[in-house]
Amino acid sequence: MTTLNTAQNTIRNVNQVPAINSSEIAQNVTAIGDTALRLSIALILIWIGGMKFTAYEAGAIQGLVASSPLTSWLYSVFTVQGASNFIGATEIVTAIAILFTPVNRIIGIFGSLGAIVTFAVTSSLLLTAPVWEASLGGFPALNVVPGQFLVKDLVLLAASVVLFGKALNIKK
Repeated sequence: MTTLNTAQNTIRNVNQVPAINSSEIAQNVTAIGDTALRLSIALILIWIGGMKFTAYEAGAIQGLVASSPLTSWLYSVFTVQGASNFIGATEIVTAIAILFTPVNRIIGIFGSLGAIVTFAVTSSLLLTAPVWEASLGGFPALNVVPGQFLVKDLVLLAASVVLFGKALNIKK
């Protein structure tokens, strides 16, 4: 009889163990991911935007900027360094706006839209810049620069779209 009572008590105790709330865990993981996404996009934009103020970066992007109908006009308005500075300033302002998303929904929306435009333009360079590696037979082999350098912007573009949706969803 004692063994039976012990078994029944064990069964009762197992039933009293609180269940893991996977929905709550999922919400926490998503919140952490959302914050990490926002901060990483902002960091990337600040970093690459800051680099645009150097002669090294201005020279490095010159061929890419000149190859695109979306950006080549910059050289008719600015010098090579001036165009790079303009792009860099735009990227930094975009990053700051993204960082303000939790504080001000409207600023966050504009920041996310700025990131979408930024990464859509850089992703479009895959269509205008020489990105296929000829020594490997061309398409679909991407060269390291600018091909592999630019292809990551497709993910950054998608992430920016997610940030835009998150900013739109913030309660007023």
